[in-house]
Amino acid sequence: MKPIFFLLLTCICSTALVAQDELSSLFNDSEAEQKRLPVIATFKSPWIINGQSNETIHKNDLLFVVKHRFGDLAGSNGGVKTFFGLDNSTDILIGFDYGLSDQWSIGLGRAKGAPNGISTHQRQLFYVNSKYRLIQQTFGDQVPVSVSLFGNAVVSTMEKTDLATSDASFQKFGDRMSYVAQAIITRKFSDKLSLALSPTYVRRNYVSFHDMNNLFALGIGSRMKFSRRMALVVDYVFSFRSQESQDYFLEQQEFKFYNPLGIGLEIETGGHVFNLSFTNSTAILENQFIPGTSSSWADGEFRWGFSITRTFTLKD
Repeated sequence: MKPIFFLLLTCICSTALVAQDELSSLFNDSEAEQKRLPVIATFKSPWIINGQSNETIHKNDLLFVVKHRFGDLAGSNGGVKTFFGLDNSTDILIGFDYGLSDQWSIGLGRAKGAPNGISTHQRQLFYVNSKYRLIQQTFGDQVPVSVSLFGNAVVSTMEKTDLATSDASFQKFGDRMSYVAQAIITRKFSDKLSLALSPTYVRRNYVSFHDMNNLFALGIGSRMKFSRRMALVVDYVFSFRSQESQDYFLEQQEFKFYNPLGIGLEIETGGHVFNLSFTNSTAILENQFIPGTSSSWADGEFRWGFSITRTFTLKD
């Protein structure tokens, strides 16, 4: 009897050890697999405030977007007489973005345009754009950042002006075109904090006298979540405008360029993402607000703006 008992005990112990090893292996595989999972929702919208985020549209989803910029909140053009800018609108955009895949989205739309009247006069802007998610951050930091590529082409459909030094005195159709190319590098540090860095190139085929056809810029942005559905979003763009160009506009035109700064509140409500923001940028499209912002926060020349998006799934 004893040999049989010891044999049974040995079999049971061996089986338990094998099962424990298999269970441990399962946990290890699961943990390794989890570290390879992609990080999602670095930002909750394809935009931060003025600038782009790394986010693309899901495959077969159609995103309808409305963006609005009001007039100056304070300063000489704001205050009570304009109901703190609400009587005026500097720019309005209506557009659509569609997800060709989870990594690639395209878009088109129209913006009113917000020329500053000195370095740019172009209005009535139609655009097409594309964004591709090249790299996606993973939980285990095997891939520490996400990288998306963004580009657009914009055409002005306004009538040409007679002012020879204006960027709207078009000589041929190509003079109406401008382009943006951008790499958007982001990292989600936690559920509450995401950061973005965006090296940018702006090409405008036709510019005002002493303006720059080719302009480089660097954007930074952040999302700081403080409740289940609300977050603080901030972005800023530094333009590498030549000193010669700055001096000409300041000395000859008494005109100064400023870098766009936006601060806002992002509210997620189901299929809607509502963005309430304040920015010194009057324009919405990168082709205008990066090279042409002329409003100063210090002088009260910032405005209330908002964006509303609605997602429609066109195929299950």
